Amino acid sequence: MSAPKNWVTRLPRAILYLVLLAFTVFYLLPVYVLLITGMKGYTEVSLHSMWDLPRAFAFDSFAKAWFGSPAEGFRGLGDNFWNSIQLAIPATIFSSLLGSMNGYVLAKWKFKGSNTLFMLLLFGMFIPYQSILIPLVLLTQTLGLYGTIPGLIFVHTVYGIPITTLIFRNYYATVPTELIEAAGIDGAGILGIYRHIMFPISLPGFVVVMIWQFQSVWNDFLFGVIITSRPAVQPITVALNNLAGSYIVEWNVQMAGSLLAALPTMLIFVFLGRYFMRGLLAGSLKG
Repeated sequence: MSAPKNWVTRLPRAILYLVLLAFTVFYLLPVYVLLITGMKGYTEVSLHSMWDLPRAFAFDSFAKAWFGSPAEGFRGLGDNFWNSIQLAIPATIFSSLLGSMNGYVLAKWKFKGSNTLFMLLLFGMFIPYQSILIPLVLLTQTLGLYGTIPGLIFVHTVYGIPITTLIFRNYYATVPTELIEAAGIDGAGILGIYRHIMFPISLPGFVVVMIWQFQSVWNDFLFGVIITSRPAVQPITVALNNLAGSYIVEWNVQMAGSLLAALPTMLIFVFLGRYFMRGLLAGSLKG
């Protein structure tokens, strides 16, 4: 009698796995289309054969998307890929550190008007990017940062402060206040407590914030196209838009370029996704 009972209890789990597998396949369909279209020649690409495998697997489209084609007059994505690396890594680090310090002060060092200041910081999350483009351009021009990668780093760092502050404030709110008081009795100041106590236990929060910020900065298009005016300093998202020709669109090259542009964020979530979930469960978005 035990065998049929075990089979019955395992059936719902098997159905759950099948449903999850179906959702996984459905989710990966765009990646499949990107990959097989990027391996096709220009003449093979059509809506009717969108799901068909290429007649011969080749990486010519990926090479063309990366290195460009001087004869046809368009740049590849290679230089712009490294522009995005130079942009995303510093902007992620700076905004994460500033958000961490802001969250620490707002969570553990209450002062008059701290709640109002926190609400004003959060208000920055809801300001549409389009509404501040003109003053943003004027500001970066005044600072001498317009049209440069440091200018984009500055913009993304500032715009990342509200969300990083929110995440870290909620994370630090879960740290016992007695720990802070004990460190203060031992003679540690506000910076010493942050450096020796709060920062070392912030790894789960930093994992969540840095993954979130990196993918936000990497995938940005609007600031990239507005703040940078020269192709040589534009991020990869803007360069990907410029892959389209004036008269025809080589969809195989476009698809290959899209996959190359999405590869870093895909790899981050594949290899670091479990740490992202652990950070969430550790309280990084709690509160």
